[in-house]
Amino acid sequence: MSRRLGVCTWSLRPGSPLDLAERVRETGCRAVQLALDPIRRGAWPEDGTVAVLEENGIDILSGMMEMAGEDYSSLDSIRRTGGVRPDETWPENLANARKNAEIARRLGIDLVTFHAGFLPHERGDRERPVLMQRLRDMADVFAEGGVRVAFETGQETAETLLDALDELDHPNIGVNFDPANMVLYDMGDPIEAMRRLAPYIAQAHVKDASPTLVAGEWGAEEVCGHGAVDWDGFFGVLREHLPDCDLLIEREQGESRVADIAEARRFVLERMGDQIQEINAGDEPGGMG
Repeated sequence: MSRRLGVCTWSLRPGSPLDLAERVRETGCRAVQLALDPIRRGAWPEDGTVAVLEENGIDILSGMMEMAGEDYSSLDSIRRTGGVRPDETWPENLANARKNAEIARRLGIDLVTFHAGFLPHERGDRERPVLMQRLRDMADVFAEGGVRVAFETGQETAETLLDALDELDHPNIGVNFDPANMVLYDMGDPIEAMRRLAPYIAQAHVKDASPTLVAGEWGAEEVCGHGAVDWDGFFGVLREHLPDCDLLIEREQGESRVADIAEARRFVLERMGDQIQEINAGDEPGGMG
């Protein structure tokens, strides 16, 4: 068993690699899922980012790629703009994937996650063959560098995602399971979805949410343990079916994110501490030594 616990770098909204390292250490974590696009765009130096993280005892467990043009202002806007679906952003996204795959390979990252976009449920949908081919192309680009990809859950039901994975039949494609996204997008019971998707799950996000009270609108993200996610069920599936699945804490709302992530870390360790291999756990958080 080699389950590891870390934090998603974008959740901390860092302004620089040094700022990231300081905030990660304040959470108590010693590992991250690294947003690759700041490096790809040249906003962050590749070598400098790696050096700062290494100097502070922070390991990179996986990478994340954002898609061009995504608009999360509403469910309708992300349905139109999310993932590989829009024709107008597809060439840019494929080009960005090639660059991110090269970065991941150089950094020794073997897993990169992203949102595929809303996948049509019916195989006869005219958009579906186009999206399936684009996802194959994305997976092939990363596979050339020895990097696996995992689709974020939430924008479709488990049934739709399983059917798409079956149709894709690609050895390099898995799932990044996020229980809160299933709640936020109102796409079914997260724990039942997790059980069904378990054979494909390469990584899981630790995030909580409450369901929407208005059809067609977002639910609300919550501090871990304060939302609707059945955490006993979540950890039960992990113990029974996913002994090596890394856990990455994600927090995308709120103004006290370092404290919220630190609370989420404690929440996980209280329930799964016997199965977590915390990297550099002997170091005390809060300092830059």
